[in-house]
Amino acid sequence: MSQPLVICDCDEVLLHMVSHFGDWLDEAHDLDFVLEGGNFIDAVRPRDGSPALKGEEIWPLLNGFFDTEMDRQTIVPGASEALVSISEHAEIVILTNLQDEFRTARARQLQKFGIDFPVHTNQGGKGNKVQELLAAHAPSLALFVDDLGVHHESVARSTPKVWRLHMIAEPSLAPNVPPATHAHARIDDWHEAQHWIIDRITEGESA
Repeated sequence: MSQPLVICDCDEVLLHMVSHFGDWLDEAHDLDFVLEGGNFIDAVRPRDGSPALKGEEIWPLLNGFFDTEMDRQTIVPGASEALVSISEHAEIVILTNLQDEFRTARARQLQKFGIDFPVHTNQGGKGNKVQELLAAHAPSLALFVDDLGVHHESVARSTPKVWRLHMIAEPSLAPNVPPATHAHARIDDWHEAQHWIIDRITEGESA
C-alpha cells in the first residue's frame, strides 16, 4: 500500500475552459454559446435562427478548440498552489476527458502553470479509469475532484470508498449547478478545497 492518491479533473477545476470556448465560437464560427446549468444541450446556437447544434455537431467544435486554442485557457486562481501543497501529503494525477491524442498537449499546458503531475485521458464516465488508477497505485486512500455530477456518479458506483469533491471553479457556471448528488462535498474555491482534501488525508479513513 502506498501514499494517498488525489485524482483531479482539469477543465473548470484547474483551468477555465467554457468562457474561452465561447469566445472562440463567437470569433471563429459566428456562433453564440449560452451554457445554462452546465449542460451543452442547446448551448451552441447559430445566429441565423437555426436550431441549436446537436451533440454530434458540438464534439468536432470541442476537438477543434483543443486542437488549436488550448493556449487561450487560463489557470483557476489558487489551483497550482493548492496542488503543490496537497502533493506534500499525497500523490496527484490529472484525469481529463479528452481524446488520447491531446494528452501530451494537456500535460505541457498544465506545466506552464506549474502543475507538473501525470496526465491521463479518458472518454465517457470516469469510474472505470479511476478503478484502473487505484489498481495501479494501490493508495492508502483516494480522493476524486471533478466538476461534473455524471462522473461523481460513475466513480461512486465503481469505487464507492473514494472521497468525491464536486468543484466548479468557473464563476459563470457555479451558481447555476446544484451540488452533485453522489459527491461528499461541494467546494468551488481551491483555498477551501485544499484544506478539505488535506483533512481527509490526515484523518486517514476511506469514504
